[in-house]
Parts: sequence; structure tokens; C-alpha cells
Amino acid sequence: MKKNIIVSPSVLACDFAHAADEVRRVEEAGAAYLHLDVMDGAFVPNISFGPDFIRALRPCSSAVFDTHLMINEPIRYIDAFASAGSDIITVHIESCADFAAVLSRIRALGRKAGAVIKPATPVSALAEYLPLIDMILIMSVEPGFGGQSFLPASLDKLKEARRMIDRSGLDIDLEVDGGVTAANSAGIIAAGANVLVAGSAIFKAADPAAAVRALMG
Repeated sequence: MKKNIIVSPSVLACDFAHAADEVRRVEEAGAAYLHLDVMDGAFVPNISFGPDFIRALRPCSSAVFDTHLMINEPIRYIDAFASAGSDIITVHIESCADFAAVLSRIRALGRKAGAVIKPATPVSALAEYLPLIDMILIMSVEPGFGGQSFLPASLDKLKEARRMIDRSGLDIDLEVDGGVTAANSAGIIAAGANVLVAGSAIFKAADPAAAVRALMG
């Protein structure tokens, strides 16, 4: 199933002192999604923000809020992130005692459920959960910090995930996060990804609209 290419700028790269203006700027530049990385300092070695920040940003943007929970046992906070305005809530299979229950809860709240795997986790780990998944996110760096370089082995994982999705016949987006640039986006799209997360490449660009176009090829 051919899907439109979507750019999801990572808010971690914005100027937090002017977050509302920054978000409006990238949305006007053509970014349909906004990627919100939530980190707890335990599942990953960094801390970012929680549902209150997302709630504060929600009135400032009509973009799809693509919330990536890098936290232990996210089932505890699914309701809070849904009520804060998240449209997609993505959780790590590595962080959940009962992955199916978390995905089911997200969908029960009327949100799209995303499933994410770290670089060391095989794509096959997600196979049994496909009926509960709306988006698969392949981490192309170790999660926790921005500005890392794309791991080349991620291309093979994207291809495998795309084959798995296509075989299932389900309507599942394929997202990639980590080291995505205009220089490598064509290969990433060719491997099957249709949602591209990028941070500084967009938020720090002199011309964000040109940066978004360059990522989309």
C-alpha cells in the first residue's frame, strides 16, 4: 500500500523558551506531524517532558501529535497522554510487561497505537501484535539523545518491517527516528518508511519549508 511521506519534526530540537512559536513555524513549513519524545531517565538515560507540556502545546498546533513514550511501564500514563492531546501514542515493546494490554488501552481511548523497537530488538518481535498496531517505529539510533548518526543496519530492518506490514494487509504506517537527513532520506523512503522524524534538520534550518521538502524527496 503506497503511502504519502510525512515529516514529523522532533520537538527536542526546538528552542523550548519559544516552543509555541517554533511549533507553529514547522507546521507552516509543511510538517504534518509533531514528534514528542517523552523520556523518564530510567528506560533511557535522559529526561524530557510530560503530559503537561503536551497539553500546553496542543492549542498552538493542528498537527498530529506523534508522542513517543520512552518510559518504563507506560500503561501507567496512557490516559494522561491521551487526555493531553496526543493523537498517536507509541510505546516500546522492551518497556512493557504486557505489550498487548498497552496497545489495546491506547486504541480504547480513540488514539492510534504505535509500536517501537530499539536497534537490538528484531522486527519479528512485533509480528504477533500487528492487529493492535497503527504505526511501527524503527529506532535508527539508540534512544535517549538527539543528534546521533543513522545506523546503516536500520535500512534492512525497515525493509523487513515493510514486508511484514505488506504481507499482513493491515493499514500500518512505518516510521523511522534517528539520524534522518536530506542526504539519507531517499534511501530510507526506498526501504519502506513513510513517516520521517527529524530534529535539528528542521528546527535549526534557515528555511524549514525547504528542509521539509528536501526530506520528502
